[in-house]
Amino acid sequence: MPPSPIDPARLAALPADLRALFRAQEAMIEAERRRADDECSARLHVESELAASKESVERLELLVKEYERARFGKRSEKFNPDQMQLVLEDIEIAIAEVQERQDDRARRAGTAPSSRRTRRAARAFPAHLPRIEQVIEPENLECPCGCGRMVQIGEDRSRRLDVMAAQYRVIETVRPRYACAKGCTGVAQAPAPAHLVEGGIPTEALLAQVAVAKFSEHMPLYRQSQVLARHGIFIDRAVLADWMGTVAFHLAPLVERMSVVMKQSAACS
Repeated sequence: MPPSPIDPARLAALPADLRALFRAQEAMIEAERRRADDECSARLHVESELAASKESVERLELLVKEYERARFGKRSEKFNPDQMQLVLEDIEIAIAEVQERQDDRARRAGTAPSSRRTRRAARAFPAHLPRIEQVIEPENLECPCGCGRMVQIGEDRSRRLDVMAAQYRVIETVRPRYACAKGCTGVAQAPAPAHLVEGGIPTEALLAQVAVAKFSEHMPLYRQSQVLARHGIFIDRAVLADWMGTVAFHLAPLVERMSVVMKQSAACS
């Protein structure tokens, strides 16, 4: 709360009931100020969300027009099969980015994200891929009841596909579960690490490789899917497009910041 506009000495000289009334009035004014600040912040956030949504809609409309021209346009305007694949990939990535924005809004609002995303890559990894096991232990295994160290009663395992220097491998994360040997307390287990694609199989290294190959090396997702298949890893192009939509959503603030810095540099030169 900001300092009182009345001198403390003068305030102390007032009767107790007047001081209490004055303090209550100050608290009410401060509460109104904070509420106004919160409303302003919320309004700015909504405006930002609306601008992002409008941009996504415009981009989707443009991509749909390209697709319609490629499929139904004049013979001279029609694309070859490879170009059609690229148009479809761009549409799928844009849709996945919008869906990721909606899920992020739901998470921040404390509600469950939509269950719209059902496309998942196959979880049966080829046996020839090397496995790297990472065990994440709880920070404290001392039993709250004072009987000593907890005993392991089980574990949760999750597998994600990783890549390093063009070598695909599987990262297997193990989170042991511990409980009191006497069965008198709850279970201790390390929290699951955060992943860019929640519940998905790709590590951040794999997402980076797919993004660089797609947007920097101009390798379409359907061709990347074919490369993975040659390694015995079958991931549909639509799944890769979902991944790239998520990556695009999370990189958007960085891209916007880079744009601002570049514009400032150009203005100063």
